[in-house]
Amino acid sequence: MSGDRKVTIVEVGPRDGLQNEKNIVSTEDKLKLIRLLADAGLSRIEVTAFVSPRWVPQMADHDAVMRRTPAREGLIRSVLVPNDKGAIAAIAAGADELAVFTSASETFASRNINCTIAESLERFVPVISLARSHGIPVRGYVSCAVDCPYEGEIAPDAVAIVSSQLMDLGCHEISVAETIGRGLPERVSLMLERVLDRVPAPMVACHFHDTSGRARANVDVALDWGIATFDSSAGGLGGCPYAPGAAGNIGTGVIISHLMQRGYATGIDSNILQLAEEFALSLRNGCNSGN
Repeated sequence: MSGDRKVTIVEVGPRDGLQNEKNIVSTEDKLKLIRLLADAGLSRIEVTAFVSPRWVPQMADHDAVMRRTPAREGLIRSVLVPNDKGAIAAIAAGADELAVFTSASETFASRNINCTIAESLERFVPVISLARSHGIPVRGYVSCAVDCPYEGEIAPDAVAIVSSQLMDLGCHEISVAETIGRGLPERVSLMLERVLDRVPAPMVACHFHDTSGRARANVDVALDWGIATFDSSAGGLGGCPYAPGAAGNIGTGVIISHLMQRGYATGIDSNILQLAEEFALSLRNGCNSGN
């Protein structure tokens, strides 16, 4: 039984959830969504990405979003950065945590971040050095931790190797991402078994997509392996332009409800979360509210 075990949710909706929406979401609406999510009790929110507006137009207002997201006691405002340039800007804007991203698939790395896995890790060295000098933690993402849209099944050992390399570089947490939602629970279990041979469970998070309706079953597998941190997105928004057919991330309300049914504590106010999710979905539909 889960007892009083606490599970932490990392809310990725304002970044991963919105980044591929075709209708540009206003800065004010992004800030309102972040505020609602924080009001609901989410203590870790990925608020934006310091990436090139040429490649991700939806994140072009990253500096304004970061600077205008108010600091709150107990709230970690995280931002995704691709390199040291992004890290410098994110730190200057007041980020509480940086996140870097690579893949367990060479083809996906090439298509998504235009480099090899090894090259991506090299890019992270100055990012982590900068963050360390400012006392800021760095989180690492490993995409395609179970399947790749181009290569198919990914070997669990490949995920374990990249995860341990991120840990060795200095990442305080590794989020293994089931990017395209095909992962069978049995294969998720095999992947986690290998990863946990190299990385302690408290340093591992899971990021599931619900393309095939298996996200909750995969959450259960991760819980059984002792994972206590999960990524989710308000309203289930998200997906990846380089992962054809990848539906949204598991919805924050969905995972909170599932965890509560299993007896886990999350510290989230479900009523305020529902307001946040309804607002997130209205952004997808292009219904901007202003503030």
